[in-house]
Amino acid sequence: MKTAVSTPKAPAAIGPYSQAVRIDNLLYTSGQVALDPATGQLISGGIAEQTERALENLKAVLEAAGSSLRAVVKTVVFLKDMNDFAAMNAVYGRYLAPEGVVAPARSTVEVARLPKDALVEIEVIARL
Repeated sequence: MKTAVSTPKAPAAIGPYSQAVRIDNLLYTSGQVALDPATGQLISGGIAEQTERALENLKAVLEAAGSSLRAVVKTVVFLKDMNDFAAMNAVYGRYLAPEGVVAPARSTVEVARLPKDALVEIEVIARL
């Protein structure tokens, strides 16, 4: 049985999907872009700022489900421009691979366009 997870601390879904879905002891999140949860608008700034906001949004969804960034086992990162990889990776590492934490498995792909013309979108799978 699947259960939807939702929190006002992350942007509301802008379509017919859940912020996350829980199945047994796993949580599957929808991709998060750098939307401000309060306004629903894309934040200003470059790839570092947008990566941080997307990860903060994911952190809020994970916490609403009783999980955390440390419990993430798989990520998928969508970049508008692969030239942004190093800057995204620096922020990503602080959130998902700090000293002493096993980094999750990850795929990173360049895409033609993202929702709201974001620079990055990230989705995760985590343990509960």
